[in-house]
Amino acid sequence: MVYSMAFLSLALYSYQIYQKNAAIRSEIRSANREKEDIAGKLSVAQTNYETLKNEDQYLRNNTLEEEINNIQETYKNAVAVYEKLLDLKSGEEYTADLDGSIANIFSLLSQKNYASASAEIISLSSNIKKKTDEINASYKIPESITASNSPPVSGYQRQKVTTDTGSFMVDLISADVGSTKVIVDTASDSDCGNDCPVLSLADYVKRNNAYAGINGTYFCPSTYPSCAGKTNSFDLLVMNHKKTYFNSGNNVYSNNPAVIFGDGYVRFVSSASEWGRDTSPNGVLSNYPLMLLNSDLRFSGDGDEKKASRGGRSFVANKGNTVYIGVVFSATVADSAKVMKVLGFENAINLDNGGSTALWYGGYKAGPGRNIPNAILFVKK
Repeated sequence: MVYSMAFLSLALYSYQIYQKNAAIRSEIRSANREKEDIAGKLSVAQTNYETLKNEDQYLRNNTLEEEINNIQETYKNAVAVYEKLLDLKSGEEYTADLDGSIANIFSLLSQKNYASASAEIISLSSNIKKKTDEINASYKIPESITASNSPPVSGYQRQKVTTDTGSFMVDLISADVGSTKVIVDTASDSDCGNDCPVLSLADYVKRNNAYAGINGTYFCPSTYPSCAGKTNSFDLLVMNHKKTYFNSGNNVYSNNPAVIFGDGYVRFVSSASEWGRDTSPNGVLSNYPLMLLNSDLRFSGDGDEKKASRGGRSFVANKGNTVYIGVVFSATVADSAKVMKVLGFENAINLDNGGSTALWYGGYKAGPGRNIPNAILFVKK
């Protein structure tokens, strides 16, 4: 009897162990199936990722990035060559043959034909240079112009000045600060970053009862595509005759030169940062490059394409208490600097030029050029 009970207990225990093992085996099989299922899903996901990366969004993103780079680079070059064409047009030259090329460039860009657009840009740039060279080669100083390497004592004079790089026609206006108040006027009454007001040089002269004037700083013309969002703005230090400073904050450390017009004096500094924010002068204007400082030639070229091209070069200069404004025609900025040196000036700064060039003395002597945001003016005391 005892053995029978023991056998039954052992049998029951064995059955229970069997049942537990069966349950465990079932759980293991289930876990393995889940594992296989998960592994399968991971494999599918990995395959899908590789497919997506190689055939879908990844490649699309790379293609898109390449296309964006093509657009940016080609558009930038197209804008640059278009602005060169605008500069050529500012001289009222015949450019109909070149206008067709710029239209074709933008047509090719719209078709995403970047290679052809780039080739057309190179060709147009070459043709603009050829046209400019033809204009410069055809420029002749009238024989009636007086040859003189001395500036006028007062008033206006057109003369031929000869340097070691050639002869140049120069329009000069001189004024003694003892009898003339030199001022700076601005179209805007305060800092302006976009869509800024501009006036013709004639308007500046008229509203200040001035007898002479010249265009001022570089600025971003509204006709330039690259100036979108900052049209007619300028970022150089200026103080107008109303004692308002412009762009003061971003010129604290400026290395650009400046000229200061006071009552009975004129002062040039090599860096606008040397000048505080004194409001006692009648005007302050910064531009570049500095051509002469203390009678030393300070500019002979810097590799900039625009400065190295020939055109009308506006300037402001002095010798003692005499202030000179004027234009050197068909000259590079380096040529203009040599003209300043030969004329015996002590200090001289290049002003905006190209399509902005304008000089007034009883009427336009150069220009009128485009409307401008600021100007230097001579007013009788």
